[in-house]
Amino acid sequence: MLPSPALWAYLLVTAGFPGLGRRQLRKRLAAGKEHPDRLPERVGTASRPRPEGRVVWFHAASVGESLSLLELIRRLRDAEPDVAVLVTSGTVTSAALLADRLPHGALHQFVPLDFQPFVRRFLDHWRPDVAIWTESEFWPTLLVQTHARGVPMLLLNARMSMRSARRWRRYLPWAARRLVSLFTAVQAQDRATGAALVRLGLPAARLTVTGTLKEDTPPLPCDEAERARLARLLADRPIWTAASTHPGEEDIVADAHVAATRSMMRLLCILVPRHPERGDAIAARLRARGLNVAQRARGEDPGPNTAIFLADTLGELGLWYRLSPVCFVGGSLVPVGGHNPYEPVALGSAILHGPHIANFADIYRRLDGSDAARSVADTADLAAALVHLSEPQNRAPMAYAAWEIGSASADVTNRALGLIRDTLATRGAR
Repeated sequence: MLPSPALWAYLLVTAGFPGLGRRQLRKRLAAGKEHPDRLPERVGTASRPRPEGRVVWFHAASVGESLSLLELIRRLRDAEPDVAVLVTSGTVTSAALLADRLPHGALHQFVPLDFQPFVRRFLDHWRPDVAIWTESEFWPTLLVQTHARGVPMLLLNARMSMRSARRWRRYLPWAARRLVSLFTAVQAQDRATGAALVRLGLPAARLTVTGTLKEDTPPLPCDEAERARLARLLADRPIWTAASTHPGEEDIVADAHVAATRSMMRLLCILVPRHPERGDAIAARLRARGLNVAQRARGEDPGPNTAIFLADTLGELGLWYRLSPVCFVGGSLVPVGGHNPYEPVALGSAILHGPHIANFADIYRRLDGSDAARSVADTADLAAALVHLSEPQNRAPMAYAAWEIGSASADVTNRALGLIRDTLATRGAR
C-alpha cells in the first residue's frame, strides 16, 4: 500500500531535516521537559548496550501507560527468562518511575524523536524481535521504519477517543489506513476503540477486544514503614485523598474541603497533583486562601491544624490510597478525560469522580452502575459526598462493590502475554 500524500510529506520532512528535531529538543530541555544527562537517547543514541538474545520492545507514551505494562512485563520475564525487555517512553516522570519498578531483565530508554536518522540509529542498535505499542501514540516514522525491517508489530491496550478517530478520518484518512495496517495484531480496550480502528483501515481479523491491562495490574506499591508512621500520626483524623488533580480542580477540592469541615471536624485532605512540579504554586495559592498547608516535597508532616497535606511527590499514590477510605480521582472535574480508577479500586477506597471521564468510560460506567463509585458535578456535590461517605456504613458497600468489579478482570494480561509469546514463537520459526 502506497503512503498517503500527507504521510509521504511527513516522512520526507522527518528524513531530511533532523535539525528541526534538535531545535525541538533544545526548547524542551530549556522548559525542563527533558533529562539533561540522557538527551542523546532522544536522537537515537543508546546509553545501554543491547542485551544478548531476543529483545521485546514496549513503547508507552507516559506514566499511566508505562505502569500498566509492569505486570505484563513481569509475567513475560517469568515465562521467557531468556527474553530481555526494552521499554521506551517520552517523559521524565515515566523514566523516574520505571527506574524504580521495572523487573530484572528490563531496561528503560527514552524514545527517539520521530526523525528518520534518530529512529534508524535507535533500531540499528536495539534490533527488537517484537515491537509493542500501547494505547494510541502513533509516531509515523517510528512505525514505518520498524515495519520496514520486518519486525512484528503489536498494538496492546489500544484506546482511541471518538474525537481522535473523527480527526483521523476527516483530515488524514489514507495516512491512518496505512499506519493501522502495519500492526500484525491489535488488542483493544473496548468495542468503541475496536470499531474506530476498523473504520480507519485495520483488518477486522487482526482485532480482538480484551479489556484494559489496567484492570489487571497489582496494587500500587507502598513503603509500609512510612504508611504505619503516618497512620499513627493521623490516627484520630478523618482523611480523604484528591488524586491526580489538574489546574482548576485544586480550587474545587479546597472549596469542597472547607464546606465538608463544617460537618466533619478535623478533616484532612491529601491533595496529590498530577504534576508534582506544580506543588509550590499550588501551596502558595492555597495558603493565600487562608488554608493551613503541609508540603510533602519539603519534608513537612501534617500537624493538628493542617487542612491540606500537599503530596507533591512522585510514585506515592499507593501510600495515599491506603491511608484514605475515600478518594476523588482527578482530571474529571475539568475536561481532561479522567484518570485511572483501577488503582484505588484495588486498595479498597470508595471512589468519587467528576463528569469528564472519557478516558475510562467503560470502567466508570460499570462502577457507577453497580454503586461502586459516585459522580460529583461541582463543589457542593463533592462536599456532600464527603460528608455522606464519612460514615463507614455508607462507604463500605461502595468499596466492596468496586473490589468485586476489579477482581473479575484478571484475564487481560494473560491474553496479551499469549499474543506476545505466539508472536515470538512465529518469528523464531521463521
